[in-house]
Amino acid sequence: MTEANDKPEVTLKSGSALEKTYVSGQFVCTGEVGPPMESSFHHVELFGNAMKGRVDSINLTDNQTAMTRLSSWAAAVKLIQMGLEPNLQMVCRDRNRLAMQSDLLGAYALGVRNVLCLSGDHQSFGNHPGCKGVYDLDSIQLINMVKRLRDDGCFECGAECKNNPKFFIGCAENPFGDPFEFRAVRLEKKIEAGADFVQTQCILDMERFVLFMERVRERGLHKRIYISPGLMPVKSAKMARYMQHGVPGMLVSEDFCQRLEKAENGKIAALDLTVDYIKQCQQIEGVSGVHVMAVAWEEVVPLVVEKAGLLPRPFAPFADNPAPITDEIKAMWAKAKVDGYLARN
Repeated sequence: MTEANDKPEVTLKSGSALEKTYVSGQFVCTGEVGPPMESSFHHVELFGNAMKGRVDSINLTDNQTAMTRLSSWAAAVKLIQMGLEPNLQMVCRDRNRLAMQSDLLGAYALGVRNVLCLSGDHQSFGNHPGCKGVYDLDSIQLINMVKRLRDDGCFECGAECKNNPKFFIGCAENPFGDPFEFRAVRLEKKIEAGADFVQTQCILDMERFVLFMERVRERGLHKRIYISPGLMPVKSAKMARYMQHGVPGMLVSEDFCQRLEKAENGKIAALDLTVDYIKQCQQIEGVSGVHVMAVAWEEVVPLVVEKAGLLPRPFAPFADNPAPITDEIKAMWAKAKVDGYLARN
């Protein structure tokens, strides 16, 4: 049990499985599904079922990479109908505070209990680069608005909100952005605004993340918020190199790239790296869990979670009866040549 989980919290803010796991002091594991660029729930159902009973809750991204996708709240409702627990992502790019609060009320009324407050990728990177970004609020202001809805029962304007939504509030942080010395300071601002847990950008340089956590502990932030580093299985060495040199705000270690380049099977190596990083995170003081964000590779989340020894999940829906892996998922494993991964030593 880490110091972050020694906090004397007894009153739950939302009662979600995610919150219960953090508060209990058990190591959290969340997954992620990117809603598709089509009017179909097949993608959400396919990967939601694969993660059923294997993660505490599932993130639903909100027009990720600034591309038009099935809405995050609709995908969240679909997971609820499947008996699963979603983490609703909400970005500041696409809505003003009126629309945000309206969507939050609707999402809570339909069963959503976890919300992640994010700025969102800039629209210039997406498939509508000429559209106007809203950014009526920034992510810190959004966090505070959700906290006031929950704790004070009032809207951002100060008007009363009856039957106010009791959300477990999440935020994001990039341990690798510049200037590095202010990353922990920015996280502290989000804690002050009302964030209960944080999921970081994907960790592809463990040495730098360890330094970030040192800064976090120096400020005592690990005792005030639950911290889950994001871990991404990177499909290929070519992708890792691209992220190393071509993605602003991303830090990929040379060791990470070389382990993929030297491997006989790069995809197996990617899974091994993720499992290795999970085990390293479990040893870092102040880390309360991990967020497995297998972008465009969601089918491998069950492999990573089981190989890392993170089963069973203590409070997750279907924890005692994980869904069987479907033939469609197995076919994806076979195509990527990772179908024998769990049998490897």
